[in-house]
Amino acid sequence: MPLHTVEPQRLYRQIAEQLRALVSAGEFEVGHRLPAERDLAVQLGVSRPSVREALIALEVEGMIEVRTGSGIYVRATAAEATKGRASHGAGSGHHIDEAPLDWGPLEVIQARGLIEPEAAALAAERATRADITAIAAGLKHMRQQAQRGEVPREGDEAFHLAIAHASGNGVLLDTLQRYWHARHGPLFERLGDYFESPESWQIALTEHAAILAAIKARDPRQARHTMQRHLRMALRRYSANWR
Repeated sequence: MPLHTVEPQRLYRQIAEQLRALVSAGEFEVGHRLPAERDLAVQLGVSRPSVREALIALEVEGMIEVRTGSGIYVRATAAEATKGRASHGAGSGHHIDEAPLDWGPLEVIQARGLIEPEAAALAAERATRADITAIAAGLKHMRQQAQRGEVPREGDEAFHLAIAHASGNGVLLDTLQRYWHARHGPLFERLGDYFESPESWQIALTEHAAILAAIKARDPRQARHTMQRHLRMALRRYSANWR
């Protein structure tokens, strides 16, 4: 039998698999509350963001349920969650394998925090008038969506990818497009349900306006700083306590 390449598994998937196995073994019974996120992180020897990604993945599968102000409860065994997804059809449930990419949402934001500030600095040096117009249009679209009470994700994506385009570096643009492709997965959507709000988006709009102002001023240092701050604050918002 030929050997196959061993693929490294995402950390949040490893955590999810451990929790899934504990439920299957009866360690955590259906209807019972799981330990708090902080306690799980200590017991597993991993970061809280990694545990959060695993819990979100298991909730997307239908295995656990987050009850605001109460805790995280086992909703079904792995077999029951799988059976439930099958009986409801492909259109009504998600499995973590259905995400466009299996990257953890918080890992993606961390990676963006390393790359996008440099893209913003390059954009401040290289952006054409058309680039500036496209970045501003993305911000305008965000504002319009927010005013209509919509989650302004389309405008957000247009804003950030316009900056990547303005950097003049095709590799940076391709890389960031992949990050945004992952942004459309069910894990990201569920995370947003918990940690995005009209108030948080208004703060984000102010952060975006500061980035645009720095690029328009042709100030690479300020563009880098404002983008770093925005993504640092975004990570903090997604890492806040459960509402």
